[in-house]
Amino acid sequence: MSFFRRKKPVSNMAEGRVEGISKVTGSGKYAAEYKVDNVCYGVIVGSTIPAGEIEAYHLDDAKEVAGVLDIITHLNRPSIPAFENEESIKKSGFSLPVLHTDKVFFKGQPIALVIAETLEDATYAASLVTATYKQSSFNVDFDTTHPSIPLAGTGKERGTMDAWSNAAFVADAEYNIKHEVHNPMEMHATIATWVSKDKLKLWDKNQGVNNVQGTLSRLWKMPAANIEVISEFVGGGFGAGLLVWPHVLMTVMAAQQVKRPVKVVLTRPQMFTLVGYRPQAWQKVKIGADKDGNFLGILHQSKHSKSVYDNYREGITRISRMLYKIPNAKTEEATVSLNLSAPTWMRGPGDCSGAFGLECAIDELSYQLKKDPVQLRLQNLATEIDPDTQKPWSTNFLNECVEKGAANIEWAKYRKAQPASVKEGDWMIGYGMACGMWFAGRSKASAGIKMQKDGTISVETAMTDIGTGTGTGMQNIAHDNLGIPKNKIKVNLGNSNLPAAPSQGGSTGLSTMSGAVVAACNEFRKKIAELASVVDEAYKHVNPADIVFTKNGVALQTQGNRPVSYENIFAKNNLEIIDVQATSGPGEERQKYAFCSGAAHFVRVKVHAKTGKVKVDKIVSVVDAGYVVNDKAAANQISGAAVGGLGMALTEEQLVDHKLGCVVGNDLAGYHFPVNADAPIIDVSFIGKPDVNINPAGAKGLGEVGIIGMAPAVANAIYNATGKRLRNLPITPDKVLMA
Repeated sequence: MSFFRRKKPVSNMAEGRVEGISKVTGSGKYAAEYKVDNVCYGVIVGSTIPAGEIEAYHLDDAKEVAGVLDIITHLNRPSIPAFENEESIKKSGFSLPVLHTDKVFFKGQPIALVIAETLEDATYAASLVTATYKQSSFNVDFDTTHPSIPLAGTGKERGTMDAWSNAAFVADAEYNIKHEVHNPMEMHATIATWVSKDKLKLWDKNQGVNNVQGTLSRLWKMPAANIEVISEFVGGGFGAGLLVWPHVLMTVMAAQQVKRPVKVVLTRPQMFTLVGYRPQAWQKVKIGADKDGNFLGILHQSKHSKSVYDNYREGITRISRMLYKIPNAKTEEATVSLNLSAPTWMRGPGDCSGAFGLECAIDELSYQLKKDPVQLRLQNLATEIDPDTQKPWSTNFLNECVEKGAANIEWAKYRKAQPASVKEGDWMIGYGMACGMWFAGRSKASAGIKMQKDGTISVETAMTDIGTGTGTGMQNIAHDNLGIPKNKIKVNLGNSNLPAAPSQGGSTGLSTMSGAVVAACNEFRKKIAELASVVDEAYKHVNPADIVFTKNGVALQTQGNRPVSYENIFAKNNLEIIDVQATSGPGEERQKYAFCSGAAHFVRVKVHAKTGKVKVDKIVSVVDAGYVVNDKAAANQISGAAVGGLGMALTEEQLVDHKLGCVVGNDLAGYHFPVNADAPIIDVSFIGKPDVNINPAGAKGLGEVGIIGMAPAVANAIYNATGKRLRNLPITPDKVLMA
């Protein structure tokens, strides 16, 4: 396999993403684009009711369509061993036993899969499949349901509520966020083929091939080594690719049924219901301060929607426990079960939603105190100790982010303390800011290095690159550690046959892989020293760190260089390839320190007095994420995340029909996310100080903090511009006018 396909070398190519040429020329293959011999096509049929039981299927008309091979339902599908009975289903860890139940939990739930020779035949036949149901009562109304759901404590309470009951200044308000959908450009797709009775191969759009491999191994009760999963290129994930969704299982079952490769590609409407979303949420934040602006206590409560068949928890209040020095803190949460499909992680899960309530409440408090929001945060940021664990932060330069961001947007010069005091014609001008924080995770991962006779190396791992620049980061790290020119370093990833690695998500990808690549580089140096010693005994007892890699071979920094060519190394050792692997992961440092990435976001908005239109005129984001391995890709990550934050703040809202029990506007015409015209050029900068404890590269994840805090920064700027405090997202023009 080859992650990067180039038919001809490109001369004088500007340095950029290692997969860039493959993507822009179309030679890079996404999941649905692989050509597999004898493939047929599957199309999912969804339920037409939101709750109940299937009494009968009506398939005769669909079966008469030319080219239809089979229609699988819960009555005639191959059995998934882990779904053999109710007890095993509960133990399987898979919340929806697709095609293994007659129960319907949400409208659009997969109830059948039509398999045909062509996509057109399968699509037409699927339109003819109907079912008779015994319908049950249903509920999809979060707003009227959540008040009756009791809250429960989450996390350890610090201090007491009584300790700050007489706080001089208190902000106390409720905040709401509507249901949002990931909507990556690439729809989810799977091609499955049973290579033999007990061997399976999949091309799948996902954020972690080993996770897919492990899940299918568990469900089918077959060795993971017998399952190969390929996900070389991913057209956006945002969290939707972190789970194995029902369509993957259906594709595998279909291939088993017809004994041929089967391809299933979700339609855009199905993307709204079958691969997760950010759940609708309610929050109540009460925060108190003394007359000098020192935070005394906080009560942060939240509720969010979930499916009746799933136990997803968002963790919305977590950010309030670690961002600021608050001696008294209490957090409570609850979930609200609805007849909707299951939500999942969406970029910055939990903390992104929680930051909206927290950072807006702090902004409200700043106006009560008549204190600059920048100074109020600087005064209260917990940059030395994690308040929740009491561990010292390994590094935390969020205060520097705030100071630099304020300077970059010229906050002191242009932001006015009095709301609604600056106008440009019909436009009201305002400035807002907010902070974001995300735990800096690191997992165990493996990487390999293979060298060819010409001195070219391939750095390999199973981890996918979901567009975050992981492949380029791996190349940069290998170059920094070995000195081999970048044009001699290739990258292979996104295949479960490569060295194992966790999923790409939660801003842990490069933090995890950097350690693995460094470990592989160290192992490679040892191997080269061993092999070179066959040619020249001077290498036998050399410190591997003293080896220098050149264009044609290796040399020593000591002992008079003593060059050895790659040609001699391969010939004397009778080798065709040099291959090493290494594994790296977190260690005792996790017991000693707390780890985080942080960001400060500043925005300037223009609000039209007559139409209520909000235009974000300027964005400044300053990020603390340790050492930045690739400046260009890192800035791209923050820019993309910031635009996602604009969507959360101003446009994104998945409506639900309470009477029919379904989502409304399940297409890109009805669901509005920001486009280029909605966003300014984003001023991104980094603190860039390495975290020497987190991994050998000193790099921390940064994808999540680009969105965490962006929505409240916009909302706070709107208040500064208009004097109207809007606490319900998205902030659409009608809400501005009616406030």
